[in-house]
Amino acid sequence: MRPLDPRLLRYARSTRGFIGIAVVLGVLTALIVIAQARLLADVIVRVSSEGAGWSDVRDTVLLLAAAFVARALIAWLSEIAAVRASARAKQQLRSATLEHVLALGPTGPGATDPGGTAALVTRGIDALDGYYARYLPQLVLAVIVPVAVLLTVLGQDVLSTVIIAVTLPLIPIFMALIGMYTKSQVDRQWKTLGVLSGHFLDLVSGLPTLKAFGRAKSQVEAIRAIGDRYRSTTMGVLRVSFLSSLALEFLATISVALVAVSVGLRLAEGQIVYGVALFVLILAPEAYLPLRLVGQHFHAAAEGLGAADRMFTILETPVPAGGSTVLPSGPVTVHVEDLTVAYPGRATPALAGVTFTAAPGTVTAIVGGSGGGKSTLLSAVLGFLTPTDGILGASAGEETCDISDLEMAAWRRRIAWVPQRAHLPSRSLSERPTIADAVGLSAGGIAADEVWVALDEAGVGDEIRALPDGLDTALAADGSGLSIGQLQRLSLARALLADADVVLLDEPTAALDPATESAVVAAITRLAERGRTVIVVAHRPSLLEAATQLVRVEAPESADPGADSKETPPIGHQIQRVGW
Repeated sequence: MRPLDPRLLRYARSTRGFIGIAVVLGVLTALIVIAQARLLADVIVRVSSEGAGWSDVRDTVLLLAAAFVARALIAWLSEIAAVRASARAKQQLRSATLEHVLALGPTGPGATDPGGTAALVTRGIDALDGYYARYLPQLVLAVIVPVAVLLTVLGQDVLSTVIIAVTLPLIPIFMALIGMYTKSQVDRQWKTLGVLSGHFLDLVSGLPTLKAFGRAKSQVEAIRAIGDRYRSTTMGVLRVSFLSSLALEFLATISVALVAVSVGLRLAEGQIVYGVALFVLILAPEAYLPLRLVGQHFHAAAEGLGAADRMFTILETPVPAGGSTVLPSGPVTVHVEDLTVAYPGRATPALAGVTFTAAPGTVTAIVGGSGGGKSTLLSAVLGFLTPTDGILGASAGEETCDISDLEMAAWRRRIAWVPQRAHLPSRSLSERPTIADAVGLSAGGIAADEVWVALDEAGVGDEIRALPDGLDTALAADGSGLSIGQLQRLSLARALLADADVVLLDEPTAALDPATESAVVAAITRLAERGRTVIVVAHRPSLLEAATQLVRVEAPESADPGADSKETPPIGHQIQRVGW
């Protein structure tokens, strides 16, 4: 963990201004610290050695009191600046991270680890308060104050300056050693929290099913075990924090004692003036205090730094940028030739040697076993994965363009995407979508009659009419109140309404009974008849029979059996907005 991560300056721009303010306040604090020591030493010397009375030292005491008030005022201003900077930085980091997670789509952490990502952008980023309010201002003081004290003491006593200069670096060295150990503790803590968040999210999502099969209570022990592990790792971080504070306090105390012994012996032998000796003794602890407090506040900020580091890892994950080419209007043909796609860090490709052409008016069925790369193929067509080898292109005329060269926002607007697990987004985070909003969202406020036509074609119209509020039925983001099959058909209805040239369907009939499945297959056939290019991942015989062509994809022989788990999110809520 670096004391100040330069990435924080890049992604949280408010940090730059805050550091500037902290430097100014740090310089003022250093000057006040030196003035306090000088005034206090002067008062003590005049009273103890010269027998001065109140009238003699009154002005000095008033100046000393003003210095204390000024130091308290600077601390208050620093606190206010830190709180405001923290709020702005958290907002900037949270927004940037969420936007990047959405941009990464089905290959990013929001899809593969939704629970851990949710914990990161909520509780994790809130832990930066301690970093801004305590650690960062103290870090600035730890640079400015010791230097100012050393320069001041140098003009008074060279030997004391040498002792402070030699012992002062020991504190940062011990802090670095402790910090390296703390990092592993914090990493373990965050990993456990991510597991706990992900497990809890899956548990809540599947609670109705667990309850129906009487398995809900069996999950209590699993949650308790993970919770206990998180508690123990958190206590481990706190234990290191307390012990390291003790070590730094002991080291600083010994260092100040060396200065005191040196000054005391020379004062007894008459080698140093009483006023100078007292001034050095009062000022010496101020050189160590900022470093001690940095070590103390570092552990309070460690959780926030660990969360920020994970955010930076997400933000630095490259997103396929695409190009600037925009396909002309008209039906789109997708060209795939000897396509190979590999995930970063994996020796074996997730998809290899796939060739086909999906033309307008056709239904291309992608079939194959688990881990064969079916969902990887759809992610590549969406532009979320860059092919490792081969050709993946699209044409709306005679010329074919690589999808990686297309302007991604324009390309995705020509695609309707229906995932395995539907998500019904609303126009506002504060509002629950109605069925009319959710189905007509991608088409931009279409008439109710058209929505009903799409619902009927998707085989869910009669079930929606049976609801008390019909199209005005409010839905939760996870579609609570509707079955998985109904959500799938609502998502298909959105695809029917969308003005999309390419329609990607991932197991659209997986949760349907035979009668409803027939209606959905008929709707998919009608999509192709309207000139759409339909690519569907299929297992059911009815879908295969309706397909114009079958494309089989198989996992490479040395592939990891669990490779397909990374292809598509278990809760693919990032890219389910039809119209991409």
